[in-house]
Formats: sequence, C-alpha cells, structure tokens
Amino acid sequence: MPKLSKTKDHSASIVVEGKILSLSHLNKVYFPEQEITKGELIQYYTEMAPLILPHLKQSPFVMVRFPEGIDGEYFYQKECPPQAPEWVTRYTDPHSKHGLTYLICDQLSTLVYLINLGCIEIHAWASRMIKPDYPRWAIFDLDPDPPSGVQDALKVALWLGEILQELKLKFLVKTSGSTGVHILLPLDDRFTYAEVQRGIEGICRFLTAQRPESCTMERSIKKREGKVYLDYLQNGRGRTMAGIYSVRPTRLGHISTPLLWDEVVQGVNPDDFHVRSFQERLKKVGDLSTIMGQFNDFSAILHYFT
Repeated sequence: MPKLSKTKDHSASIVVEGKILSLSHLNKVYFPEQEITKGELIQYYTEMAPLILPHLKQSPFVMVRFPEGIDGEYFYQKECPPQAPEWVTRYTDPHSKHGLTYLICDQLSTLVYLINLGCIEIHAWASRMIKPDYPRWAIFDLDPDPPSGVQDALKVALWLGEILQELKLKFLVKTSGSTGVHILLPLDDRFTYAEVQRGIEGICRFLTAQRPESCTMERSIKKREGKVYLDYLQNGRGRTMAGIYSVRPTRLGHISTPLLWDEVVQGVNPDDFHVRSFQERLKKVGDLSTIMGQFNDFSAILHYFT
C-alpha cells in the first residue's frame, strides 16, 4: 500500500493506480476486542488485492457497510453511490425495475474506496456483468445450527466433496469466516442460475436422504436444531455471500479461508484465520483459490441429480 500522508484527524490522501483517494478516520476502531482499525483493514485488503480482485472484477458488487465498526449499525447498499468517482466501473441491471446501477470492483482503487466506505466484507454476484444470468460458480452453503458447529459442517463438506470427486469435478472448500463452510464449484458459465440451483438442490437432497441425522434442507429454523442446513437457494441471481479472503464482522476479524483437503478431513479452527494472522497462513499454504480457474462442465450434476 502506498504510504499514507495522514492529517491530525487521521484522514489521508493517497494515490492508487494514478487515482487520488481521500481516506477518512483511519484510526477508528472497527474490531474492539482486537483494536483493529479501519486503517489496518484497508492495509489487509490492499495486500490481498492481487488474490481477491480476480474473483470480483467482472461481477456486480453489493455493499454491506459498517461505518462505526462491527458493534455499530450496518446496512446493505446495492446502488452505486452517486458521489462515487467517475473512474468507478458501473453496471445497470437490465432486470431491475428501477434501473439499479451496481458498482464493479475491478481495480485496487475501487477496492480501497469501498473499504473506506465501511465495507468490511466483500460481496459479489456469481455471474459477470457480460453474462449476468449465467453464474461462474455454484455454491453449497453449509450452515450448522447449534449445538452443531464448524466441525459438523466440515464433516458434511467431506461427504459432499467425495460426491464431487466421484464426478471428477474441481471444487474449493472454504470457511465462511463464521461457523459455516462453503463449497465453490467453478463453472464455465454455460448454465443458468435456475439450472445450477436445480443441480445443487439435487445433490443436497441426495445427501440429506443418505445422512438425515446430520443434514437438513428444512427452511424452518426451529426444525433444524443440531443439524447442518444445506442452503441451495444461495444459487440465485443477485444472491451474494462473503467472498474468498473476505474479512467478516466478527470479534477477531475472521477471514473466509480456502482450505486444504487434509484440513477438511482433519478439521480446523476458524479462530486461526483472522486479519492479523493471515499473512503467515499464506506463507504456509499459498493461494488455494487458483482452483477457481479450473472450470467444470455442470452437465454431470444435471444428468445424475435432476
């Protein structure tokens, strides 16, 4: 990150890729337990930008803004701010009744701009603006209901992974950054959201029938107790989730972290993956998200599970 020229009120002007950005309140504490400041969060995302931007740069971005940090009020914002710099890439959704215009996070300067607005997390569509109805990945969103937790979600991820391996498909398992687990299946964007959702639903129903003691597709929270909820509905146009390497608004500033298969098998502690420890993680395992460039043909899932 270029050196900040701070003022007494801890604002700064910075040049990123030839663009001047005005950053504000860099000393504001966003994560009280760890005393992680807004400036430190910007630093994290700047360092991680080469790994994060490839997953965001062509997709509509949804802002989740925490202007006062994780203990303050937050709000969702889809519309690109009217005061956004002219160099920010915009996308107007043709399906939006009101001409909703999204922001596209396709460059470091835009990423820094977003974090300065209080976007702790990164949320983008699964599809690109040039093919908005055809997702580039499918997702299995595994959400454990207490008293089940992340180890239970990893067990379900293991079972799903074995199914995907049988189909000879490439996939990425990552922590959600909380207690959940995500499995991402990179696609060659030839299939619609409806087709992808139908295929993922089919696999989820198959696994739930095989493992009813551990898995559920019950939408009623009261009926999920102690099981892992398989949320196939996340495969919908305009749906978003915390992206790869996204910081989460948790007490430690957890990171949504790609996992080695051995870690899926043996289990991990999400508390090990947070803003202040993550560079050591990268030195140890490298960038596991590169698998997202190995596109799958979704036909096998549609053939066997729908």
